[in-house]
Amino acid sequence: MMDMFDKINELYDKRRQAELGGGDERIEKQHAKGKLTARERIEYLLDEGSFVELNTFIENRGTDFEMNGTSGAGDGVVTGYGKINGRPVYLFAQDFTLYGGALGEMHGKKIASVMDLAAKNGVPFIGLNDSGGARIQEGVSSLDGYGQVFYRNSIYSGYIPQISVIMGPSAGGAVYSPAITDFVIMVEKTSQMFITGPKVIETVTGEKITSEDLGGAHIHNTKSGNAHFKAKNEEEALDHVKKLLSYLPNNNREKPSKYDYHQDDNDYRPELVDIVPYDATRPYDIKHVINQVVDEDSFYEIHAEFAKNVVVGFARMNGNTVGLVCNQPKHLAGGLDIDSSDKAARFIRFCDCFNIPIITFEDVTGFFPGIKQEHGGIIRHGAKILYAYSEATVPKLTVIVRKAYGGAYVALNSKSIGADLVFAWPNAEIAVMGPEGAANIIYAKEIAASDNPELTRQEKIHTYREKFANPYIAAKLGMVDDVIDPRDTRIKLIQGLEMLYHKKEERPAKKHGNIPL
Repeated sequence: MMDMFDKINELYDKRRQAELGGGDERIEKQHAKGKLTARERIEYLLDEGSFVELNTFIENRGTDFEMNGTSGAGDGVVTGYGKINGRPVYLFAQDFTLYGGALGEMHGKKIASVMDLAAKNGVPFIGLNDSGGARIQEGVSSLDGYGQVFYRNSIYSGYIPQISVIMGPSAGGAVYSPAITDFVIMVEKTSQMFITGPKVIETVTGEKITSEDLGGAHIHNTKSGNAHFKAKNEEEALDHVKKLLSYLPNNNREKPSKYDYHQDDNDYRPELVDIVPYDATRPYDIKHVINQVVDEDSFYEIHAEFAKNVVVGFARMNGNTVGLVCNQPKHLAGGLDIDSSDKAARFIRFCDCFNIPIITFEDVTGFFPGIKQEHGGIIRHGAKILYAYSEATVPKLTVIVRKAYGGAYVALNSKSIGADLVFAWPNAEIAVMGPEGAANIIYAKEIAASDNPELTRQEKIHTYREKFANPYIAAKLGMVDDVIDPRDTRIKLIQGLEMLYHKKEERPAKKHGNIPL
């Protein structure tokens, strides 16, 4: 006759069976590919002993599905909650050893359930993706499972931070959940994302390509922009999650945590004078400016290998999280094109969602010219930056370090679209267009009538630059709040952030705006 201890032993046996997933042989295959199992990933990511598993014993309801000698408990995904550096998170980790991590009805239900708990509690949600896609054997039930997840990704967007780590294949419908989330991290060589795989593409279009060349970490970090980070291995990918969370609040009703920051010297930065060349045509690395201004070693770049003409990322100023949007003169002279507009606009909107002040370092000649850009929709894409800055109600500060021309000047957090504070360095050139182009138009007759047209042109360029393209014209009109010594940049920004800490700004009541997409 059974007693309570027998029942308890039975419980532990069932739990051990569930923890084996697809069994030892498939776990060995997972390790042979250089991949951790779902539970090993959770163990690495979360604080020791903090993981609490949910719905361990869920199984699919299909009678036709071949179990291959496994219990099927858990239905190919591990879900639950735990802590990262003491902070609560909810998460799922797909188990490739069981049904190839394919998403079925109950698999989707498990993920949806834990997402709802994350939202109810207002804490970040993390998805560790390793899935062959929809579970074909379950038919439309699996598609419904995807829909349940997509819906929650969308509804909880801007409410709790959502982070996706791609740690294996992510095919078909499996890619859309990560695409909606805030940040996507991929592992080199072992993770891929694509809607249709290489075999389908070859059948339909005749194009031949490998999985890695189609949707590997390098492609999505450099070409498509679908991923924000790539990591050499799974541990590094999970370290990105930990670091990223350190800059973020738990939800949209909180501000990010303040970190203790003590430095030996003061906030005066004499090196800034030498970093930016006085000659407006010479390139330099804006990251050198960033690193001088923010707290030491705090800059964390996002989307580093995509659209390099704009640099975005998180940093800390006096211990507080800020978001940075900066032109990068090293690439395309820092001009704005289609990809960089998308990259900047999405990052601006994320910062606004989660109460992160935005600092813009501006050195821009304009939107990038060309038939390809115009036909590709640079108007629509460029408008996203204008929209994102205008819509944002967090503290918004701009530093014009050199050039600010035309529509790009307006788009990059100018006073007219809602900047709280705009600072300019004394060498800044703020104008409708660059002095070269402006002089050619305004002084065309004088240049043409001159005995030495090129000399006259250079004189007129100099005249225009001195008379019209200096920061004091904009300051006179209230478009620049102050012209500052470059060496005081950090001091001015810290003071500004402190004074704007409790900023409140309302927008007209509406369901939502209609951003150009």
